Amino acid sequence: MITAYDSFGHIDRRARAAMSLDAVRQVFEHGHPQPGGFLPFGNGKSYGDSCHNDHGTLVDMRGSDQLVSFDARTGLLVAEAGILLSEIIAIAAPLGYFLPVTPGTRFVTLGGAIANDVHGKNHHRRGTFGCHVERFDLLKSDGSVVTCSAAMNSGLFTATIGGLGLTGIILSASIRLMKVTSLDVMERIQAFGTLDEYFDLAPQADNDNEYAVAWVDQLQAGTSAGRGVLITGNHADNANFEVGAKESRLGVPFDLPVSALNYPSLKLFNGAYYHLKGRKHEPHLCDYQTFFYPLDQVSNWNRLYGRGGLYQHQSVIPEEQARMVIPQMLAATRDAGQNSFLTVLKRFGNVVSPGILSFPQPGYTLTVDFPNRGARTLALLERLDQMTIDAGGRVNPYKDQRMGAAVFKAGFPAWRKLEQDRDPAFTSNFWARTALSEKE
Repeated sequence: MITAYDSFGHIDRRARAAMSLDAVRQVFEHGHPQPGGFLPFGNGKSYGDSCHNDHGTLVDMRGSDQLVSFDARTGLLVAEAGILLSEIIAIAAPLGYFLPVTPGTRFVTLGGAIANDVHGKNHHRRGTFGCHVERFDLLKSDGSVVTCSAAMNSGLFTATIGGLGLTGIILSASIRLMKVTSLDVMERIQAFGTLDEYFDLAPQADNDNEYAVAWVDQLQAGTSAGRGVLITGNHADNANFEVGAKESRLGVPFDLPVSALNYPSLKLFNGAYYHLKGRKHEPHLCDYQTFFYPLDQVSNWNRLYGRGGLYQHQSVIPEEQARMVIPQMLAATRDAGQNSFLTVLKRFGNVVSPGILSFPQPGYTLTVDFPNRGARTLALLERLDQMTIDAGGRVNPYKDQRMGAAVFKAGFPAWRKLEQDRDPAFTSNFWARTALSEKE
């Protein structure tokens, strides 16, 4: 039986054991050990196995989703960890607030956003999600609840932000939201013909705008290799705080037998997208759902990749290496005959996260994804791993399903600190495969 505890990549689908938060509390209070340990599970939007513990038990956090308080004077929101970012927006937006940092889907839990220390299109200004966390209450396996902040239990605070759920269960958290003039965004789109053009544009785009992200035509080779569009935006001044519909109007009702994202279909899509987007030279008003969450408008879009699922690879390359290495990485994907539907480039800034295992570092982050075609897809991903590490970069753990121990440890030398602060009753498939593996 396939349960609702899959990851978004759908690579390894199986029945998984899970318990409610209340049931796990009882286990902790009575001191009954659980074979394989525990791992909190939010809404399953991680792409790989960082949200799985197949030798133990998942803690289903979705029932713990209540708002505790919201101060409209200061923007300080306190809520249980299972609340979705979409629900936070619905609460705060009518009062003129928005998330200071948001990933590409609003259907992520608050606890998941902290545990993965997610980033968005404005890292150059606001850093990661963890930069805006004031405090949280953490349930440990001995039954105690520890309040953590930068001033109180600070070591556990920094280990939990970006700590992949391994230090305990975040019960509730306080985050400071951002005052905005509208949910709408004044968007500007600028086409570029090569990656060199993009790298020339990106620093100024970050300097001038709250948000900046680029889409790249991964399939294009030759003189137009790396063409794409740079999308920038700032909140509009029209005082529109209408949240809008919560449900997707479109959806993929079942897993396709094979991926619909093949070379001919993507070639056609990429060409149309580049030319249509590239025509919108002048700034124009864009609603927040379209700007921040375009794929949320198609529910279960991951099913387009077929029954084998999808691999997503996100890397960050230091700025001094990016102009040379990122074109080489895209060339490697084309040489391997792999077609990426979502190819995204963003520039990370210098805002330092409190999380010791946070993914962003100064440089450029490249995201590509591929239908699972077995050994040849894995071989490409290993090649991208090596190119990343050789350049002094790192691979994103919460987008990963197969990274080796050596790649992880090279990119995250602070992993030992997290291992020291890890609750011994908590582990994950990812942590066992990387940090706890004896392979180097």
